[in-house]
Amino acid sequence: MLKKLIKYDIKSILKFLSIFYILVLTFSILSRIFLNIENSLLFNIIGQIFNGASIAMMINIIINNLMRLWVLFKQNFYGDESYLTHTLPIEKKTLYLSKIITSVLTNFLSIIVIAISLLILYYSSDLLNIIKTTILPLLEVNNLSLTGIIIFLIVLIFLELANILQVGYTGIILGHRKNQNKVLYSIIFSFVIYTIMQLILLLIMFIFALINKDFMNIFITNEIVNIDIFKTLVILSISFYSIVLICIGCINIKLFNKGVNVE
Repeated sequence: MLKKLIKYDIKSILKFLSIFYILVLTFSILSRIFLNIENSLLFNIIGQIFNGASIAMMINIIINNLMRLWVLFKQNFYGDESYLTHTLPIEKKTLYLSKIITSVLTNFLSIIVIAISLLILYYSSDLLNIIKTTILPLLEVNNLSLTGIIIFLIVLIFLELANILQVGYTGIILGHRKNQNKVLYSIIFSFVIYTIMQLILLLIMFIFALINKDFMNIFITNEIVNIDIFKTLVILSISFYSIVLICIGCINIKLFNKGVNVE
């Protein structure tokens, strides 16, 4: 049954997101084609327009993915489809888990599409040479690999998106416990919880900076941090977001098990 729920949710999300996927890939290809045409101001302008449109589509993919997942969550559990959903012979934990898995898969697919689009737009031999001559030697001195850095950054972005999404779920669950203005309360709860989460992360970083004086440069200077500090910052953020993701997930399941107020 879990597979059927996930399949249904993914189909519902991709019906909408697939339009943005097609558009961003199309705009990226067109931008690359027009910008590779030399000695033509008109084609250069058209290429830059498609380039801007591609970036706009990437941002839209992230925003609309989150929005569609929140809307689907609300519809399934508190909206028109809620009566059917809550009559299914499935534990609420499983229902919530299906949304989380759907979120993970659609976010992962969106990141892949965006990564492919960026490669289409900007990959070139010049960029490759810059990476080989400037970035790789710097990473090798610090015993780091470019692949490792990219993976860490992708994981960090993914966890950040996952936490934003799940905080939205928390807001919807808490907001629909109110008798009136449920949507407004959902937004307020989500915003407050996310703000608290970021403040806690900032506090943890500051406490860590009190122990590690080099790390304190993040707070007291505007200089570019060295590789070691950057690595520590990324690892600290990934660890924090992973713990928060699990904790908020458990809290949401407990809140969900207490029952829902259907509209």
